Amino acid sequence: MYESASAQREPMSKVDTAWLRMERATNLMMITSVVMFDTPMDVDRLKRLLSERFLAFRRFRQKAVDTATGAYWEEDTDFAMDWHVRVTALPGDADKQELEKLVSQMASTPLDHSKPLWQFHVVEDYLGGSALIVRIHHCYADGLALVQVTLSLTDTDNTPEKRAELNRSWLKKDQGSVSQRLLEPGRTGLKRALAIGNTIWEKGAEILRDPSIATALAHEGGEIAKELATALTLPDDPITSLKGELGVSKRVAWAEPLPLEDVKTIGKVLGCTVNDVLLACAAGALRHYLLERGEDVEGLTIHATVPVNLRPLEHAKKLGNHFGLVFLGLPIGESNPLRRLEIVAQNMRELKKSRQAIVAFGLLAVLGMGPAMLQGPALEMFSRKATAVATNVPGPSVPLYMAGSRIREMMFWVPQNGSIGLGLSIMSYNGRVYFGLIADGKRVSDPDAVTQRFAQEFEKLLLLTLLEDWSDEISAAGVDALVTRYNANVSALAASKSAAPKSAKSARKPASKSTPRKTVASKKSARKPARVV
Repeated sequence: MYESASAQREPMSKVDTAWLRMERATNLMMITSVVMFDTPMDVDRLKRLLSERFLAFRRFRQKAVDTATGAYWEEDTDFAMDWHVRVTALPGDADKQELEKLVSQMASTPLDHSKPLWQFHVVEDYLGGSALIVRIHHCYADGLALVQVTLSLTDTDNTPEKRAELNRSWLKKDQGSVSQRLLEPGRTGLKRALAIGNTIWEKGAEILRDPSIATALAHEGGEIAKELATALTLPDDPITSLKGELGVSKRVAWAEPLPLEDVKTIGKVLGCTVNDVLLACAAGALRHYLLERGEDVEGLTIHATVPVNLRPLEHAKKLGNHFGLVFLGLPIGESNPLRRLEIVAQNMRELKKSRQAIVAFGLLAVLGMGPAMLQGPALEMFSRKATAVATNVPGPSVPLYMAGSRIREMMFWVPQNGSIGLGLSIMSYNGRVYFGLIADGKRVSDPDAVTQRFAQEFEKLLLLTLLEDWSDEISAAGVDALVTRYNANVSALAASKSAAPKSAKSARKPASKSTPRKTVASKKSARKPARVV
């Protein structure tokens, strides 16, 4: 059953309004995802599923309407499921590259604002199964909420009659020190952030002309005001080929998945989180992409805005946007992967102790209160301070089914705002981790060049956890030499195996890539932190 409607129109929250008004031709505010299935999708069954579960959230039957006096939600009296569920197909024996092109096209195409801002595109005959491209405007909900909405469409079995409650243990129950500091009793942090935000609103024009004025606000609100002053006075990110004039065409790509257990093991061995490991790999991939283009990366640090969830776990299914943003430094100029990981982990630890996310949430709320003439310059001022948006969403650890079809893989991309033209996405599902990239076509025309490097950077960290003697200093050159030796040994073993006589088939098999991963897990308790130079 649908939620009961008390009125045809209802006001839109200030933060949701801000996301609605952020839309530009160069950066559409859509969350785009792709789900790949083992079997063909039954379109009629999908429509019934959406009617029963997706439309149980009344918001998805509503249009987002913006006026000079404010934004609001309005019931679509001409709602038609066939408009929102479309069927398409790829040419011939289409592969992953063809699907990436189609997703890129969808990510570059705006939704129709005269209707509820979402669409499901069923892609028939993809690799023996099918795919589903989902596009939902960011003003409807943030990433965490939309993941929960998507999960509400899934089952742990291919027969809905046997539907079991999905184990939510995969979803982080807290955000560590972040949530403890931000979600304090009575939400005083939110109130203080909004109060400071109102001060910013009153002084907005002055700050846009002279951001140094923000420093004076540090005396008006204690710790939150200090965080605000820090955010406003951050220098612009350095100019690279990743940052500059944007077009209207987006490019998406995703890498082959990594075993989640391997990522967790590396995190335990090296004393950092899974998120730290993956972001360090992303930084390494971007470093090599820039080097291959002949760019100078010496001492280069770029920033990524990272969303921080501000909603309690029990409210995860509620729609709307309830997250803040922090600016994470990515040490592109660091050549040593261990040192790069160390810096990323340290930067994340410092951000977790700060209130930067709650300040960003308050500023978004204030931006939603005012006219577009001030929102545009304010958005541009903040977007100049970052090169990318980076998002990590933990997914379910078990295989799921949607409309009777088993989900093989899934990936998503969040929108970039202002002048940011690069998005990094990390998602886990069914014991594997997926890395995806969305980029403005003018900035990165071939995103596969970055995603392919991601796995190589991970391999370096994996091999480093296998070092028997960690008392020696580990240099960047030493890491590269280690990888070269390892790959040469693997090639030699493969060659010797193929050349071995048939009678030797029963002999002991040489070690493979999967063997070291077991060794990592078995030896992690004996490891000592590596020294890096």
